[in-house]
Formats: sequence, C-alpha cells, structure tokens
Amino acid sequence: MTILTTDRLRLEPICDEHLSALFELNSDPEVMRYITGKPDSLEDTQAMIARCKARWAEWGYSWWAIFERADGALIGAGAIQHLGHDAANPLEIGWRFRKDKWHQGFASEAARCMAGFAFETQQAPELLAVCHPDNTGSSRVMQRLGMRYRGIEPWYQMDCAVYEISANDWRAGLADPSAPVCAT
Repeated sequence: MTILTTDRLRLEPICDEHLSALFELNSDPEVMRYITGKPDSLEDTQAMIARCKARWAEWGYSWWAIFERADGALIGAGAIQHLGHDAANPLEIGWRFRKDKWHQGFASEAARCMAGFAFETQQAPELLAVCHPDNTGSSRVMQRLGMRYRGIEPWYQMDCAVYEISANDWRAGLADPSAPVCAT
C-alpha cells in the first residue's frame, strides 16, 4: 500500500488505527454537510474503514488518512477510487478536512499529490471529481487542480457538480505548477 508525502502532509492508507480520529472528522456535521448531509456514526466510520481496506487489497488504491507532518495529527482524508464505487467507471478524486484546516491549502496540496498518483502510478487516462453544487470550497480546489467543469450529474444519491481532467492535460501543466511536489 502506498504512502504519499508532501512538504506538509503524509497520506497513509486508512486502517483500523485511524478509527478515533476519522470518527471525529466524519462525525462533524459541517465536514459532512455536502458529503452525506449528516454526521457519521461510529459504525459508519468502522464500515468506511472496512471498505477502504478491502479496496486497497483489491485495487491498490482507496482512501488515505491525511496527517499534518508538523504535529502528526490526522487532519483529513482523501481518495482515489472508482466513481460510484464501480470499477467500470473512471477514477475519482475526493477529500475532506477538519474545519480548523480549511482555507490553508491542505486540500489543494493533498489533491495534487493524489492526482499525481492516479496519473503517474495508476496510469489513469482521466480523473473526475464530484461535489455538491453549493460546495464552492471543493469546486475551487478542483479548478486549482486544473479540472474543468463538466456539468451536473446524479452520483451518490444526489445531483453533483462534476469536474474532469485528462492525463494529457495534467501532463501539459494545466494543474498549478507552483503546487508542492509529492513523493511516494
């Protein structure tokens, strides 16, 4: 399983040891407002971890727990997964962060690192991202990543704003070239 690092972040495949901090993240109503619309229960987070472990074993990618390297605290989670959890669909990138870490560039930094993994390691031909249409914060991260708005589509039991970027556009430098570099 792949661990990714940037100057400020360490991304580790989600595992049982992350339960307490992930539950704290996932049970925050503001964090989950545009994801599921409700805070997760402990059982929801346990089920998430079980799904992630199975996908890591099957596909070699899934959700990472995101740690701030300065203090070692879990500050978020991010993923490369199949859109709609269906292996027939393209790869999707996604993230969520603690409220106290919003507007500090962590989501963009993690997203750039995960996108590099999808394109360089997994050889994805394209990468999609979805968010609630009102989630302007995530939309801005998608745009900074070089993604283009594709439209509104039904995913995850709601209408989502869908963004996309091709591997060719990624390599051509549409993503912000000043963003931090990621290492595996």
